[in-house]
Amino acid sequence: MFVNDGEQVRAMLRKLSGAVVAFSGGVDSAVVLRLAWEELGDRVVAVTATGEIYAHADLERARALATSLGVRHYELPAGQLSDPRFAANTPERCYHCKSRLFGYLRALAAAKGLSAIIDGTNAGDAREYRPGLRAAAEAGVVSPLLQAGLSKPQVRALARSLGLDGWDRPSESCLATRIPYGVPITTARLKQVRAGEEFLRGLGYTTVRLRHHGPLARIEVAPSELPRLVTPPHRELVLEKLRTLGFRFVTSDIAGYRTGSFDDGL
Repeated sequence: MFVNDGEQVRAMLRKLSGAVVAFSGGVDSAVVLRLAWEELGDRVVAVTATGEIYAHADLERARALATSLGVRHYELPAGQLSDPRFAANTPERCYHCKSRLFGYLRALAAAKGLSAIIDGTNAGDAREYRPGLRAAAEAGVVSPLLQAGLSKPQVRALARSLGLDGWDRPSESCLATRIPYGVPITTARLKQVRAGEEFLRGLGYTTVRLRHHGPLARIEVAPSELPRLVTPPHRELVLEKLRTLGFRFVTSDIAGYRTGSFDDGL
């Protein structure tokens, strides 16, 4: 049964002598960091991976929360594109990324004398295609939200009760998820995606993905926002912007936004 103050999660955290938190700045890892800080104090370190595959806003949110809590916060240039297994963009991409990240975090934990690595995986993640979960298991990562059986809506409710900003913010994922499996991940493609999504968010679309199909950009927004996207003035603004980014064709996906649209059939 869900406990509004996250007591089950707190009980797990109290058993740790110290922890490195894999902190993306999203609501799940924010809840874990907040509870870990409350239970373990200065025995907690937050680490945020940085690199070309992340949106700038994610890092800004992570910095803001860590600063507000007074938690030691490290930014880790993870260099994912330097790993040819990641850049090849197979369905195992996330596994290679997480394996690399958790290796860094394990070394940091040992250097700081901290016993555990914890992350924000929730119970709903285990029902989706998430090869990174295998990397977490291999690295011995502790996932208190998952172990407590908390779903995403329950985590959001907990975040709200803790007074965390962004408790209702749409879920985010790294920019590599916008590129179809089998198409190499490059700096140029990531820049196109990042600039396009930042522009769309600037127009007020909060739930948005720009899927990269070579010369074609496929935009996913909430179904309720589709009419606004395909009518003036946004239609013309979006077409002009994405063409300046190098896309020849721009289309809106009438299915609307959904997580892992490239995972269908895996």
